[in-house]
This record gives sequence, C-alpha cells and structure tokens, in this order.
Amino acid sequence: MRPALPAAAGVVASAALYVLCIRLSFRGRRRVATVALAGLLAVAFLLLARFAHNWFYLAPLMTVACGVVLRGRFIYLLLTMLTLALVVVMWRAGASWESITQATWGTATGGLVVSIVLKLFSVIAELQETREELARVAVAEERLRFSRDLHDLLGHTLSVMVVKAEAVRRLAPRDGEAAARQAADIEAVGREALTEVRAAVTGYRGRGLAAELASARTVLADADIAVTVTVTEGRPAPEADALLGWAVREGVTNVVRHSAARTCEITLEGTMLEIRDDGRGRGGRPLGNGLRGLTERVVALGGTLETRDRDGFLLRVTLP
Repeated sequence: MRPALPAAAGVVASAALYVLCIRLSFRGRRRVATVALAGLLAVAFLLLARFAHNWFYLAPLMTVACGVVLRGRFIYLLLTMLTLALVVVMWRAGASWESITQATWGTATGGLVVSIVLKLFSVIAELQETREELARVAVAEERLRFSRDLHDLLGHTLSVMVVKAEAVRRLAPRDGEAAARQAADIEAVGREALTEVRAAVTGYRGRGLAAELASARTVLADADIAVTVTVTEGRPAPEADALLGWAVREGVTNVVRHSAARTCEITLEGTMLEIRDDGRGRGGRPLGNGLRGLTERVVALGGTLETRDRDGFLLRVTLP
C-alpha cells in the first residue's frame, strides 16, 4: 500500500506552487514566478517518479503553468523537453502506449495553447495602445496645422490693419478725409478676414455629409466594424449638411475609439441622423468635449442631440 502522507504533501505542494505561479505571473512578478515554477516542476516529476500511473494528470498542469509564466521562444524548447521527459517516465513506469500518447498530447498542447492565447492578448493590448497613440498624434498634428493655417491667414491681415490704424492716427488731426478712407480700408480688410476665418473654421469642422459618410465607411471597415448606412432621398441645406457631417465624424470616432463594437448602423432620414452600435456604451462616463461641442452647435441651430447608453450607444441628431 502506498504511503498516504507523502502523496498528500505532494498534492498540497503542487497545488500551492501552481496557484503561486499563476498569481505572481499575472501580477508582473515573473522572477519569483519562475522560481515557483521550478519548484512545481521538481515536485511534479518527483511525484510522477514515485507514484507513477495515478499522477500523470499533473503533467498538463505544469505545462499550463509554464505557458503562463514563461515568454519567448524558450517556452517551446521547454515544452519539448518536458514532453520527452514525461514519455521516458511513463515508459519506465510501464504505462501503455495509449496512455503515453494521451498524456503527452495533453502536456504539449496545454502549455502551447495557453502561451499562444496570452501572446494574442498581449498583441491586442499593444495594438490598442498604438491606436490610441496614433489618435493622440493625429490630434496634435491637426492642432499644429490649424495654428499654422491661422497664422498664415491672419498674420498678414492683422499687420495691414495695424499699419492702416497707425495711418489713421497720424492723419486724423490734419486730414479727416484721408483718415476716413484708411478707416474704411480697415473695415474692408476686417470683414474680409472674418469671412476667411469663418471659411477656414467651417473647413475644419467638417467636409460635408457625403464626404464624412464615405470616410465613415472606410474608418469602420479598417477597425473591423461592420457598418450599414441608410440614407433617404433629399439633401439638407448647406449649414445643416456641414453640421450633420460633423456629427457623423464625431459619432464614428467615438465608436472606433471607445465602443469595442462589432456592428454600427448609420441612418439619415431628412435632417435626422442616428448612429447606433452594439458596443459596451459609455459605462456612465460623461460626454466628452467633442459631443459637448456638437451639442452646443446643434442647439444653436435649433435642433436637438440625444444619447442613449443601453445595449450599445445611440447618438441621435435632429435638425429643423
């Protein structure tokens, strides 16, 4: 009869070391987890060599722990060595070839599958971080471009206005008519500058509804989000067209960056726009700056903006 005390001690030790390996690894303490893994491997093979047939189920557990703790190409070499060692131990213990095949298959695939799955999670996390970093860089570049454009647009105009204002100050005491002409020039230059600024800001706010819908299809497809676009007949007025285009851009940006959605529906009926996704919603978070700014402009135009955070996220913009 086999001794029960050493077997019980082995079970407790292997279970404790297995749990310790997993917890330390997921907490980022890989050095200590590696030491615990070495102890688990030693205890497992000691039990296999001592008690043989009834303990071969420990082999898949120790390779799963290897897949969690270890990274890189070394894991494949170690799994190969452990599998071969298990074959030798089982063969010397007199196990049948059917048992050896089953045990070695579970041992090899257990650690391999866990290692691949964790690697995929790591790659997905890196891709998410890269996407967020690219979004931040794009925003920074857009702000820089906007500042350069405003400087180029207003720098010369403001210089002209300053020069003419100085001329008005000099001419006012002795030649009121000439000063009035200079003041009229300042007014004309100011009106022209205001028109140019409005045109520039409109260009930054949106490229129009049709262009934003086309861009939305491309962006969502690149993000592996299935998109359905439904547009009724008719074309909104220019101001409404620009605002709805901006709403499409803002809504699609939120879907790509925050929703983790698989599908997105964009529906336009006249001047009512809906963007609906099946993602995780906002989770109680307040609206961001983009949606708040969009709300202000929709209200200024006499429309309404509604959101619903249930079974995904819904953005509805209605213009008069």
